[in-house]
Amino acid sequence: MSSLYLLSAPAPCLPSRASQLPRRPSPRTLAPRAETTSPGVPRAPGRVHWGWARGDRRALHRGKPPGAGHTGSSMENGRPPDPADWAVMDVVNYFRMAGFEEQASAFQEQEIDGKSLLLMTRNDVLTGLQLKLGPALKIYEYHVKPLQTKHLKHNSS
Repeated sequence: MSSLYLLSAPAPCLPSRASQLPRRPSPRTLAPRAETTSPGVPRAPGRVHWGWARGDRRALHRGKPPGAGHTGSSMENGRPPDPADWAVMDVVNYFRMAGFEEQASAFQEQEIDGKSLLLMTRNDVLTGLQLKLGPALKIYEYHVKPLQTKHLKHNSS
């Protein structure tokens, strides 16, 4: 019965977790971002940008790399529109354009082409590529998973 009490209410003599958290953001969270909003699009000189550009964040959550849009041609950004047809360098360039410069090299080292990318599970991305957890989660949730869904919808019709 006492264990139920411990789960439902904190002990009155212990400080709350919120009081232990730092009040100031760490220097890492306030580090200025590179002087570009998207790959290849320079910023105005002398401007410092803190964090994501608004359009880049929206593009990332749609599963597209920042700065990428549909070109309407048979080749999107120099690679075939169907990820199953991508070569290893197409996959690497996709992730570089998405802002994952360091992580893109893992795809090249493991020789992951478009077909392999479409077969990857969440566990493959999180552990098999030996990436940091945060970038690996973003890569899977916002890029690999949407590419898989798009490919399945395209090929099922």
